[in-house]
Amino acid sequence: MTVATVLRQKGRAVVSVSPDASVAAVAEIIASQRIGAVVVVDTEQHLLGIVSERDVVKALAAHGTEVLKFKASDLMTRDVVTATPDVTVAQAMEIMDAGYFRHLPVLDNGKLAGIVSIRDLVKYRMTLQEHEVESMKAYVWRQA
Repeated sequence: MTVATVLRQKGRAVVSVSPDASVAAVAEIIASQRIGAVVVVDTEQHLLGIVSERDVVKALAAHGTEVLKFKASDLMTRDVVTATPDVTVAQAMEIMDAGYFRHLPVLDNGKLAGIVSIRDLVKYRMTLQEHEVESMKAYVWRQA
């Protein structure tokens, strides 16, 4: 069970913005795409940071409507914790839990290969458990 498997199932699409994107644009993207974060990339798609809905809310609480004049680069987390495709789902969940964040960009050979959320990982594990239960039921019924 690796992050690569999760990405194959959910897709590798990543919603990204430039560092110059306005916070208003970031908030609109997060709301309209129904996602929890956007990654901030340069023109060559190198990961520069990440802005989560939590970052936007905290900035709004601290700065009021002035935050709408800010850019993504003003709010983004710059030291982004990332994973590689070979990281296990359990390891990814531990990384996210330890860092108190819900989105984990995935880099493959230094290039952005996708992003997983805690929801993606929990959903994947639940699906696996459901398959295991069904396999056990089938085994028991064959033995009876």
